[in-house]
Amino acid sequence: MTMARNTIGTLVVGGALTATLAALVYPGMLGVQTTSSDPSRIIANTQWGPLTEGDRDFVVKVRSAGLWEYPLGELALQKGSTAEMKEAGKHLIVGHAGLDELCRKIAPMLNITLPNQATPQQQQFVATSAAQSGLQFDATAANIMRVTHGQIFPTIAKIRASTTNTLVRQLADLANDTVLDHITVLEKTGVVNFDQVNFQQTTPPKLPKDQLTPPAAQPGAPVVVLTPRPDLGIKTAAPTPAAG
Repeated sequence: MTMARNTIGTLVVGGALTATLAALVYPGMLGVQTTSSDPSRIIANTQWGPLTEGDRDFVVKVRSAGLWEYPLGELALQKGSTAEMKEAGKHLIVGHAGLDELCRKIAPMLNITLPNQATPQQQQFVATSAAQSGLQFDATAANIMRVTHGQIFPTIAKIRASTTNTLVRQLADLANDTVLDHITVLEKTGVVNFDQVNFQQTTPPKLPKDQLTPPAAQPGAPVVVLTPRPDLGIKTAAPTPAAG
């Protein structure tokens, strides 16, 4: 059964889906790359340690990732054609709810303004997946998410290794565990095209900055909350921010 699903998934990705991924996922890789002019520049001294441009960008990126991967997880739970795809959807929902909770806790402590919408490119990822059905939905959504998770993984490691801010370090710890979990469940769907994914992860082209930047939240607008889903039966252990 697994062998058959792997074969079908590879054929789907190798056909029309390849063009979709090349046009949408491949350029979107830049959405998780550092955009600040000097990531190591200290922009604030806090009781939890210095905050750099890279630290701030990382918090915003984690928030932005949740704003498109959480709804795509909901789509996977609704539209996934296999138990494995639905399980991946559950992990995306629960994992990003946990990350979002920590982002919303530490952002005010660090005076970071969080976006309420994902980047235009990330919003297109959701729209592209939503337009598919059946196995093609599975392959489109799984490969988009596997590329973006694979690209952010080394970014998390770099932040974790370099940051001297304890709150950002806690977020990097949780993000590392969450992204690894998501990579694992996405690969278990059997529809990931590893050759294509690896190519897209390592050779991203350039896109206009406005496609890669989350729209600024409107002044006074309530912060969008990614609702925790304990009913899905997956536990996460979001750390409590240190008092300093």
